[in-house]
Amino acid sequence: MKTLFLDRDGVINVRKMGGYILSYDEFVFIDGVKEALKIFNSCFDRIFIVSNQQGIGKGLMSEEDFERLTEKMLEDIRLSGGRIDKVYHCPDLKDVSSPNRKPNVGMAFMAARDFPQIVFSDSVMVGDSMSDMLFGKRCGMHTVFIDNKTETDIDKDLTDECFDSLIAYAKTLKDNNK
Repeated sequence: MKTLFLDRDGVINVRKMGGYILSYDEFVFIDGVKEALKIFNSCFDRIFIVSNQQGIGKGLMSEEDFERLTEKMLEDIRLSGGRIDKVYHCPDLKDVSSPNRKPNVGMAFMAARDFPQIVFSDSVMVGDSMSDMLFGKRCGMHTVFIDNKTETDIDKDLTDECFDSLIAYAKTLKDNNK
């Protein structure tokens, strides 16, 4: 089963530099993302978000705040013709040894438990950090790096493809599937 794993902050929405997106009022879709998600519908059997959400672990927002934000985001995506099958997140702090916090692969295994037909070698991980790329490689996925100019050290061994935006990647897939 062809599966797409997406990071959230910096890939789907504008990253809040030096801070956390704490409510939907702060959530801004990156240009072209909704169109990209619509294109992905015909390219992937399942689409997931896997996101580290350390703001919860720091007590800056609650799980309920995160769920409210997520529901509004998913509704906007659905209304624009896209879909996300499930959102996985890890609230753990960076300095805690968590099996679920990327680059560790716990969220991928949660998805595989929920959707046993997932084949990681037929999956793609799209992210904007080397942590996302390492997560994908550790699972045997194809990795796509979104270069939004926030990552300074790009490891070419972890990155299979690189695009400036999610819509650029989606259009390439669409053109290749014609």
